[in-house]
Amino acid sequence: MATVKCELTKHLTSEKAVHRNKVSIIGTGSVGMACAVSILLKGLSDELALLDVAEDKLKGETMDLQHGSPFVKMPNIVSGKDYVDILTYVTWKISKFPQSRVIGSGCNLDTARFRFLIGQRLGIHSESCHGWILGEHGDSSVPVWSGVNIAGVPLKDVNSHIGTDKDPEQWKNVHKDVIASAYEIIKMKGYTSWAIGLSVADLTESILKNLRRVHPVSTIIKGLYGINEEVSLSVPCVLGENGITDLIKVKLTPEEEARLKKSAETLWEIQKDLKF
Repeated sequence: MATVKCELTKHLTSEKAVHRNKVSIIGTGSVGMACAVSILLKGLSDELALLDVAEDKLKGETMDLQHGSPFVKMPNIVSGKDYVDILTYVTWKISKFPQSRVIGSGCNLDTARFRFLIGQRLGIHSESCHGWILGEHGDSSVPVWSGVNIAGVPLKDVNSHIGTDKDPEQWKNVHKDVIASAYEIIKMKGYTSWAIGLSVADLTESILKNLRRVHPVSTIIKGLYGINEEVSLSVPCVLGENGITDLIKVKLTPEEEARLKKSAETLWEIQKDLKF
């Protein structure tokens, strides 16, 4: 698992203020390097730092990117071997950073897969398919069928049983495919990398460019939807230069809300024994 850290720093000189963006990627495996390449291709920062304890791998990847840097106009690519690779909740607890600045990629990729598969089924580009996957990234994620729409037209108005066992069109298989897709890719090529790399670059762009776009990312959601524990789950969040500035409470059906609570319980069962 790769961790990406975005920093926005300001350096003052005698002449003028110079804004400088730095992105640090912790872990130079398949996912980390897919994140690095995706960020480079978008030209998001002035400096890219790679970190890993595998020194030869780290040096090799750094040199490889440095040699290609003239093609992507990246001023500086550096590396180091000191880091802590931990999950969103643990990072938040140990760092004591404001929770708005500790963000997991969460269901950003799940949602992209969801929209892609809906688009394939309808013969429409995925950018025109609107819908969310919330909760835990993975098997207990929650598809918000009540909110899926095309050009503002809810699919639930066309098919009132969409996503349920009564659905004659069996749309729930789309969510099953979202969950299964990562396993299928791993079975075929051994790992997933490019889609998560592009997803992370998408989040990084929203932060560094202060775009204030809405993404389903992982953050502490205690107090929402009747969840009383400090669990990190994905809900739609507004991302900008200060991290998460707003959480958007999506209107859920009772069944969807129950599934989100179940997702929270699943995570809490793992988290409750962690000591800090």
